[in-house]
Amino acid sequence: MKKLFLLFLISFTIAPLFSQQISTREMDRINWMEFADFVPEKINTVLLPTGTLEPHGVVNNGADNTAPFAMAKDIADELNAMIAPTLNYGITGSMAAYPGAFQITEEAYAPFIRDILKGLAKNGFKNIIILNGHGGGQTAVLQRVAGQIANELGVRTLVINWWSYASDVTLEVFKEDGGHAGLNETAYIQAIDSALVHKEKYNPDMATAYPKTGTYAAVPFPSSIGLYQEGQGYPNFDEAQAKEYFEKVNAKVAALIKETIRKWDMAGL
Repeated sequence: MKKLFLLFLISFTIAPLFSQQISTREMDRINWMEFADFVPEKINTVLLPTGTLEPHGVVNNGADNTAPFAMAKDIADELNAMIAPTLNYGITGSMAAYPGAFQITEEAYAPFIRDILKGLAKNGFKNIIILNGHGGGQTAVLQRVAGQIANELGVRTLVINWWSYASDVTLEVFKEDGGHAGLNETAYIQAIDSALVHKEKYNPDMATAYPKTGTYAAVPFPSSIGLYQEGQGYPNFDEAQAKEYFEKVNAKVAALIKETIRKWDMAGL
């Protein structure tokens, strides 16, 4: 009888723990009633992946969407965060003329992202973290709008360009700089899904180093692989390095988010 009572007591004690576990962290997969059970009382952080559709050498046109979404899925549990649906269309810029690319104007993009951020705030999220997969003019718009929303609605926003923030990881893992669809970005996609990497289509002539500021500008950019440094950043398709890079980049980004939230809390913001 004592054993039965002990088993009952243990099951009664741990039952609430199991009931606290959320079924999914993806906002477009969760039921509204479960969402209400967790947000904002138990979860007040959301990760918003943003990207675009444009050429990426021998990886998928949607690499700028694939990367931040995979990153969000990998770090969401650690951060106790929800994942908002990826914003797949963006301000593509100088590669908009390539097949399969899409270009959204700033006039359309800025108010759209503004309403998305307002919606996340309305749903109870205090910390809105934008994991941006595409740079150029899109970064400036995201930073500007996120700052406005933070000040207007009293939420806290953080915009991260992962490849730029993790440039030291690129040098650590590969011993050289990377590029758009170069060594680093191709490796990150390879770690997510090797089926998205078409090594058989690769040719080093597909890459061009970005011009130094004030030298020249070509539109469309003549290559779908843009190197940050002349002679560096060519994809190498090394599986072990790809896995190492993926893990170290995600760890660095997650650490930044946790530290930023900690300091926001410490300052009482």
